Amino acid sequence: MLVIGDRAIDFSLPGVQGGRTGRFALRDYRGRWVVLFFYPADFSFVCPTEVRGFQQRLEAFRASGCEVLGVSVDSVESHLAWARELGGVDYPLLSDEGGVVSRAYGVLDEAEGRARRATFIIGPGGCVEYCVLSHKNVGRSVEETLRVLKALQTGRQCPADWQPGEEASA
Repeated sequence: MLVIGDRAIDFSLPGVQGGRTGRFALRDYRGRWVVLFFYPADFSFVCPTEVRGFQQRLEAFRASGCEVLGVSVDSVESHLAWARELGGVDYPLLSDEGGVVSRAYGVLDEAEGRARRATFIIGPGGCVEYCVLSHKNVGRSVEETLRVLKALQTGRQCPADWQPGEEASA
């Protein structure tokens, strides 16, 4: 798995955003913060809670100068149908059929052929600033991802449970 300080591996994948299909490349987001999250499958039990969670907090991420990208091995057609069922998704859901990008990031479960539940925060310079791998049965915290993003953006040391607006150390 890529770790903190590694250069994020560039990719170009087909995907869905706002009900439209297109192609999305990581390099198109260079110079901005990116939350890149991998999830196991469309039409599952835990994953829609996360996808909806990122959708509900999307404006807060964007207000922090951050874009959100979701990736699974499901097809573009599956993403289209699932996004409709979820009431729409305004950030890209990318299709990594074959698992090439999931494998490159070290999060492909080879036995299941699905991406593991992993989150990467990529800084404007294109390096991994944060990464976490979660158990497939436990959804990630969107609020914690946003909190960590804001802490990283301070460029300072932030203690446990630090919250935006609190003092950070030099």
